[in-house]
Formats: sequence, structure tokens, C-alpha cells
Amino acid sequence: RQGSELAGWAMGRWTYEGIDLNHNFADLNTALWDAEDNDLVPHEFPNHYIPIPEYYTFANATVAPETRAVIAWMQRYPFVLSANLHGGELVVTYPFDMTRTYWKAQELTPTPDDGVFRWLATVYATANLAMASGERRRCHYDDFARFGNIINGANWHTVPGSEWGPPVTPPATPCHPLPPSATPLFRTGMNDFSYLHTNCFEITVELSCDKFPHASELPEEWENNRESLLLFMEQVHRGIKGVVRDSDTDQGIPNAIISVDGINHDVRT
Repeated sequence: RQGSELAGWAMGRWTYEGIDLNHNFADLNTALWDAEDNDLVPHEFPNHYIPIPEYYTFANATVAPETRAVIAWMQRYPFVLSANLHGGELVVTYPFDMTRTYWKAQELTPTPDDGVFRWLATVYATANLAMASGERRRCHYDDFARFGNIINGANWHTVPGSEWGPPVTPPATPCHPLPPSATPLFRTGMNDFSYLHTNCFEITVELSCDKFPHASELPEEWENNRESLLLFMEQVHRGIKGVVRDSDTDQGIPNAIISVDGINHDVRT
């Protein structure tokens, strides 16, 4: 009703309960980085398959049912490649989305698999007709074309924050302290969560300057992204793949940890 580019970036972002689903996943980054700073990784603290912290499971945790369902889905199926699709910009972002220096709004924060993530983002961006066009215009203020239409998420804008459950009204201030029952929930986005809690490498694709394109514009949006989506899915066949087997029984071994020299992020079968 407001027009394709007239709605603000926050429009449609929150659920009816007021939860931002994009930033509703448990923060696993902070625990990993604290462990790294104390030389606990990987012998005393894992560098992959990091467990969900207990606070995230509390009854008063502000976790949307949609978020719980997605996490259960991710745990049930061993995805290895994913993209979540957004609107309102024209760029591909890759993890980490959370800055390592907690007080910085922007900071280049690469993963140990930065080369892979940059490749995945580049594959999508270079095949996207709108991003690759010589007539490509800025959506807002950022000129992403200078960087090949890809950017590290944390170097664009960080996604962590703290929410409190149950919700406090009015917002907590020195005059309105948080109730004793409120639990701090430090949150991050789905990309970082997927990378640290599962085997999945996930990027974010900002599909279009229009956050809410009109129905008449959807065929063009599809053509802009069709080849990108197909090429991105094909990347699942890149890299080393196979089956880890028991040398005596020749049976496959589940949950075998696979490490690569120089990459401080393992994967599992």
C-alpha cells in the first residue's frame, strides 16, 4: 500500500509478538571468541557444533516459535549450504555478521572459512543481473558495486543485541530497572548460528532495492535472480566429499570430526 520503495527498512521485520526473527538466534560467537582468547579451542571448547547455551532455553526466553522450528529443522537435516533472502538492498553478505569487538558497530570479522564464503557470495553477485548491470544504481547510501556487490556482514552493520524476557514496558532505564525475572538474551543472526551450530555455510542475499516489489515487478525480479540461485546451489558440489568408513567393517561413521590444517573450524559427518 505504501509503494515498493516507500516502506522503511523496519517494515515487516517483526512478528505480531514484536520479535525480530532475523536477530532471534542464540549468540554462539561470544562464547567461541572468549574461549579462543583463553586458548581453550579446540581442546576444551569446540570450534564447531557449539551447543545452544542454557539461557536460550529458559521459559522466559524471548524465542519465537518460528525460530525454534527453524532450529529444529536445521538439527534434523544436515544442510551444508544455504542462503536467506532479504529485500531492501542489492548486495550479498557473508559471515560473520557479528563484530568481534562488541562495542563496534562495524568491523571486518571474517570466519576461518573466509575464502569459501567470499567465493559463494561472489558466485551469486556476479550472476545476478541487477548487481552485474552496468546501469546498476545505489539503493540507498552504500556503493556496494565498488566491492563486487559483496561484503562481510559485520563490516556493513552488526546484528547482535540484547533482548530481555519477558518484554519490559516501558523500556528499561535507570528510572525503570529490569524486573528480577528478566533474562538477558544476547542474539545474533541465522548465518552465524548456522555456521557455528551446524555444518551449514549460509549467506544473506539482499535481492532488490525494493523491499516490497509490486506483483507486476516479480517476473523481472525472478529473471534477475534465477541464474544466481541455480549457480549458488551448484556450489554444493565443490570441495572434498565422500564417506568416512570404519576400516574393519566398512560401515559409515557418524559424527566423525574432520579437520583441515590451517582452518580453525571443523565439520562432522
